Amino acid sequence: MDSFLPGDVFGAIVAATVVINETRGQVPGSSALAKWPEQRRMPLGQDGSLGIAEYVIVADADPPHIVLTRVQLY
Repeated sequence: MDSFLPGDVFGAIVAATVVINETRGQVPGSSALAKWPEQRRMPLGQDGSLGIAEYVIVADADPPHIVLTRVQLY
């Protein structure tokens, strides 16, 4: 964690990872790319006010897993 990162942003990232894991990547409000449906984007914070988290669902891995690939903050 970067010491300059506000606590609400850190909390939103942790909350996003929990939701991603609990839903196995099928987060309500997330969007998938038409070309790469395994890549998803979800808003961070209330109504996306903090930014966007991107993640990839690796369904064909053994065991299947999800990787948080990028967090873009506003």
